[in-house]
Amino acid sequence: MSHRANSSKRRIAMTCALTLTPLAAGLTACGSDSADPLASAPYDASSQVAVNTGDDGGTVDPDKPLEVTAKGGEGKITDVTAVDAAGRHVAGELSADGGKWHSTGALAAGVRYTAEVSTENEDGEPGRRTIEFETAPADTKKIGVTFGPDSGTYGVGQPITAELSHKIKDPEQRKIVEGALKVTSTPKVEGAWHWVDGKELHYRPKSYWPAHASISVRSELKGLKVREGLYGGAAKPLKLKTGDRVEAIADGGSKQMRVVKNGETVKSIPITTGKAGFRTRTGTKVILGLESFVRMRGTSIGIAEGSSESYDLPVRWATRLTWSGEYVHGAPWSVGSQGSANVSHGCTGMNSANAKWFFDNVKQGDLVTHVNTSGEKMAPFGNGFGDWNMPWKEWQEGSAVLDGQREGSGPAAAARLRPQV
Repeated sequence: MSHRANSSKRRIAMTCALTLTPLAAGLTACGSDSADPLASAPYDASSQVAVNTGDDGGTVDPDKPLEVTAKGGEGKITDVTAVDAAGRHVAGELSADGGKWHSTGALAAGVRYTAEVSTENEDGEPGRRTIEFETAPADTKKIGVTFGPDSGTYGVGQPITAELSHKIKDPEQRKIVEGALKVTSTPKVEGAWHWVDGKELHYRPKSYWPAHASISVRSELKGLKVREGLYGGAAKPLKLKTGDRVEAIADGGSKQMRVVKNGETVKSIPITTGKAGFRTRTGTKVILGLESFVRMRGTSIGIAEGSSESYDLPVRWATRLTWSGEYVHGAPWSVGSQGSANVSHGCTGMNSANAKWFFDNVKQGDLVTHVNTSGEKMAPFGNGFGDWNMPWKEWQEGSAVLDGQREGSGPAAAARLRPQV
């Protein structure tokens, strides 16, 4: 061997020894890039890969699996990533010898996909083929989703609702639908969907939403096969914000309402709640709306006109808690009993000035909790938003995705808008 060759070897050895000192990663400096097949750019593997989509831009039957096959025996498939325009990945399975990959997850109908196929030839060099294709639209019924409430700013107790256009009973079908309904928030919180019945879902966090949070709701159901003849349709996304955390605790024992804002009591108000035979429901209720004027009649809740309990009253500053007619409102006729006796027909009454203050300082989605009223418990569903009265563990059991699915009995029959005083 020549002296020049020996010198060259010594220089290489010295270089390697020096690169060992700062970091173990310096070992890579000893090798030549050309000696490492992974260091080169992937070659075009189009001729080595067959796909059952045909040429790029072809249309594929969404009811059939996507299949990628290595051909010619000159290499093997190492990975396949297929994703649609919405970012939904298709699950798949690669054979042990790398000869074939097929999708195990369903393809959505009427959407565009991009598939990245990675290969390796006999020399270990990496190859790549990119395929774009569309799935045929579903010539069938589509399931629509309507999210609620409307976009805006709400209290920290506001649940999110999803109304479906078609009834879904099967647990596996519910899992497909629920899994495509996405809720994200900043700050992030733990939450879950709960099937109220076959066409309605509610979403709430484990605890209340954080104050001043941003919430986004969207559906990724479009094109997904739910069952034979029924695919997901498009849905309008929803964005919400929460304001301050406002909670009112109405105590039927002390006849006082305490209003708490962001953890601090800001006002105490003398009240009256439901008397015997008309007890106010116990539990937490979410404010449904604000009505500056309501005409309240006893006949709307089954009280015979002309009887001793009959009433027909103009009511100001009414904050609605249930669809059946329970409000917090001004009750100037019962000022003498407020703070000392329960004399209403189920509503929470206070003087007009306090009712106006309450009306001006709360919003839809804020919370009112009644304690010590001796009334029946506020139902979770069917008469407003009593969602927070269901324990978290039981709430999770109503989720198909969390594998706690049980057949919901559905909400109570929708109550008429029956004002009570």
